[in-house]
Amino acid sequence: MQKIYMGDAGPKVSPAVYGFYRWHKVTDAQATLKKIVHLCLDLGINTFDHGDSYGSFQCEELFGNMLKDNAFKREDVVLFTKCGLRTPNAQYPEIKVKHYDTSAAHIEKSVDASLLKLKTDYIDIFLLDKLDPISNLEETALTLDKLRASGKIKNIGVANFSVFQHQLLASYLKKPIVTNHIELNLLSTGALDNGQLDYIKQRYMRPLAYSPLAKGRIATGLDVQAAKVREKLEELSTIYNADIESLAVAWLIKLGALPLIGTTEEKRIRNIVNAFSIELSHQDWYALYNVSTENSKV
Repeated sequence: MQKIYMGDAGPKVSPAVYGFYRWHKVTDAQATLKKIVHLCLDLGINTFDHGDSYGSFQCEELFGNMLKDNAFKREDVVLFTKCGLRTPNAQYPEIKVKHYDTSAAHIEKSVDASLLKLKTDYIDIFLLDKLDPISNLEETALTLDKLRASGKIKNIGVANFSVFQHQLLASYLKKPIVTNHIELNLLSTGALDNGQLDYIKQRYMRPLAYSPLAKGRIATGLDVQAAKVREKLEELSTIYNADIESLAVAWLIKLGALPLIGTTEEKRIRNIVNAFSIELSHQDWYALYNVSTENSKV
């Protein structure tokens, strides 16, 4: 899988990215993580998206242990991690309610903790997961710039930011934001209407789309929208000789998006990778989009 630039700024990454954002329910996380990471590397996926709380706060450390054990070289992988979202957890009894914290103190503490767990001295892209509206934005930006200047983080990104939040934070930073992780799939096309996708492209970035298979709903969903989209995908699957999930991801790739994989199922990971060999026609892209939007509110 040929590596590509995320945009005018930022590192080269694999066209598909693996993320641990749905790992809070994964059993035997250590063995599963080793299996998934090796599978991804074998398939050409070398870019991994972490978060400080992913996998009940254990995924970063498990990944770091693989790096410590020389399962792969640090320079051969691209690492994202993030902070911002804080939810009640037994490990952190001081967190009473779900909230967001993008304060300077929390960012610094989170970066240092992630570096320690990941067993690395730098993070390729550090992201803020949503924007805390009551934090001091100037202090937030100064801290991010300071961390980047120190070498602890190489690039700054955001996740789940609206266009206005993206613009607001960018106005305080010395260097450009290099990515915005957004929800985008055939059953969730809001980013095409709310300006997120357009603004990402305006800033010469590639959109990074999480939940590319709509958490499995494209293949198994019983609602009207999912059923209608699946029907159209099944019709096209005979034309393209491809799995319906591969076609659904090919629809994203046509938008210039990078799929952020969250599944632990090997078949679905392979379906996503296979999507890169599909050239969906202009009209077939619209056929899928029209079916989705026509049934999105049914």
